[in-house]
Amino acid sequence: MELVIKNLSKTYANGVQALRKINLTIGRGMFGLLGPNGAGKSTLMRIIATLQEADNGSSITLGDIDVLKQKEDVRGLLGYLPQEFGVYPKIEAERLLTHLAVLKGITNKNERKDIVHALLHKTNLWSVRNKNLGGFSGGMKQRFGIAQLLLANPGLMIVDEPTAGLDPAERSRFLNLLSEVGENTIVILSTHIVEDVKELCTDMAIINNGQLLYKGEPSQAIGELEGRIWKKRVHKNELEEYKINYTVLSIRLVAGTPEIHVLSETQPDSSFQKIPAGLEDVYFAQILGEIQEAQYSRLRITP
Repeated sequence: MELVIKNLSKTYANGVQALRKINLTIGRGMFGLLGPNGAGKSTLMRIIATLQEADNGSSITLGDIDVLKQKEDVRGLLGYLPQEFGVYPKIEAERLLTHLAVLKGITNKNERKDIVHALLHKTNLWSVRNKNLGGFSGGMKQRFGIAQLLLANPGLMIVDEPTAGLDPAERSRFLNLLSEVGENTIVILSTHIVEDVKELCTDMAIINNGQLLYKGEPSQAIGELEGRIWKKRVHKNELEEYKINYTVLSIRLVAGTPEIHVLSETQPDSSFQKIPAGLEDVYFAQILGEIQEAQYSRLRITP
């Protein structure tokens, strides 16, 4: 089963064009969707999850299901974990998960109990199953979100910014769990955290300003930049000069000193050190390329 998206666009009532003719084919496994805040990722997720309408001319199919028209059929196969989701703080985890199982149509009491208990074990929440959700940490709430996501054995899972705000230990536990449950289904991981995609996904896309910038394997994308990434530590007062003279992909502070990553076919000068390309370099190169193309387009149409 594949999720096929064709000419997907979305324009809001205020005129903001959130998506612009997105075309994607997503198969089983973990699919990473990268982009900065406001890129259109959440809009795309909500449309696939049948929570928003698309513009006329758009098409999304999940196997034989027309996602934009057969919404109830989609919801029967869908597991959705939004960036922010509410829980009833004064209800125990097992009790709420049992209630959600009923809403998912698991009517047999013994079957429901077995499923709920299995998911509490799988998400490492068994020991706190009788604890009110209001006392859960951020990572525990995310793991509860995964538990409710898996109640109906979904064929399509959508996970939107799942590790935002988690500490490193909780992030690692959550990603390991997501990787395990995502082996036999379509899982769309929408995030702006490049490392999440690098660690989990065999296929990915980068979007910005509602446009698809890249679609392919993370390893292939990294390979296309191999041998072209250079780094150097510079003084803060030199940054603007380097931005003018070189294709600076990123700037980060290392022990209080700016370190720049530069994209160049050859060594810019002897003070630069060649380094292995990373997915973060791919991400910034795609975003920068879009900005430069937009600037070039404006120059071409300026009288």
